[in-house]
Amino acid sequence: MPFSLVHAQIRFGLGRTPQDAWDGDAQAWLAGQLGAADPGPAGSSVADAFAAFEQDRADPPAPGQPRRARQIFLAETRALEDWAVATATPFRERLVWFWANHFTVSQRRFGVAPLAGAYVREAIRPHVTGRFSDMLLAVMRHPAMLIYLDNAGSTGPDSPVGRRGKRGINENLARECLELHTVSPGSGYTQGDVTQMAHVLTGWSIERREDPGFRFRPNLHQPGEKTLLGRTIPEGEPGGEAALRFLADHPATHRHLATKLVRHFVADTPPPDAVRQVEGALRDSGGDLGAAARTLVRLPVEPLAKFRTPQELVIAALRGAQLPPERRPDVNGIAAGLGQPMFGAPFPIGWPDQAADWAGPEAVMRRIDWAYAFAGRQELPDAPDLAATLLGPLLSPATASEIQRAASRRDALTLVLASPGFQRR
Repeated sequence: MPFSLVHAQIRFGLGRTPQDAWDGDAQAWLAGQLGAADPGPAGSSVADAFAAFEQDRADPPAPGQPRRARQIFLAETRALEDWAVATATPFRERLVWFWANHFTVSQRRFGVAPLAGAYVREAIRPHVTGRFSDMLLAVMRHPAMLIYLDNAGSTGPDSPVGRRGKRGINENLARECLELHTVSPGSGYTQGDVTQMAHVLTGWSIERREDPGFRFRPNLHQPGEKTLLGRTIPEGEPGGEAALRFLADHPATHRHLATKLVRHFVADTPPPDAVRQVEGALRDSGGDLGAAARTLVRLPVEPLAKFRTPQELVIAALRGAQLPPERRPDVNGIAAGLGQPMFGAPFPIGWPDQAADWAGPEAVMRRIDWAYAFAGRQELPDAPDLAATLLGPLLSPATASEIQRAASRRDALTLVLASPGFQRR
């Protein structure tokens, strides 16, 4: 069934603002964002992050002062939050956050935190409407991912360094590349394929000082041809590129990505026909993520069928409230209290995307407590105005009635923010 512009703003965007139109062509609004320029927020470079680590080591901050690397991380997360709250292309930004979660890196791994903002800016954002193969290569070459999944020092047993017996191979990046990032277990890959992929990626490392960033190190690379899912892969860095492009364009990868996109934007249980349509768009376009997104927004969807994650909830509230930046609370602090700190996923699979993972009794109570605390802010709009902004015609009569009957302004705002309609998109 066709959906309204308000529905599109809630379902495919990051939540409505008071300036958003109520009527218009939803498809045109969504499609226009896919071709829009997207510089994203400015921030620190990989070189800045590595330099901060060196400075922290050589000249530790005074007691009670944050390390320089930590300051970079806090500035980067705030910049991403502010961009999400203010952006005029929220559908495109949702895609950035989706793909950053698909290719999760986490501050839980030492060394990743100050690189996280640069990772999104360099490896994710430029490719959200481009080729998946280009995004995959950018991700696998980025120091944040190479550090997070322990590939920077992975050493082939028959490489010059490996023959000296001082280093060994690490399969983490290879395993997650196959399991989570590309073909998924449904492709039928084996442990042998994981090992072969790990051999392919030996030597994919980093440089911290001179020209910081990705560095292919031949003395760590396992020599000789490898065999991956029946495909012969040549040695060297070109072999790694060939392997990743092969995986990116594999039919199993198209199916895996389509399933995740449909689960995120359409329904917790992805409708098979919807998955087939997005999969077909990826297959026919050679992995064009823009084509997949255009197909996605043409699918029939029911309003408010998906449960918002904590990050989505808080960003949507701030977009609706339109607080000035200097009075805006810390999105990451609130989201962390609700169970979803930025760049804090506990495992490489990233944050879950189904209601069952976010809607338990304790989690819902924390959301209500947050809504009551947030509702106490004096600069928020009145409850009827905030409800009209956040939900428009999707505000249920029952919620509207409860807002009118609330005993206080704060109670009324709490009802808006804790309402079943606002908890969903």
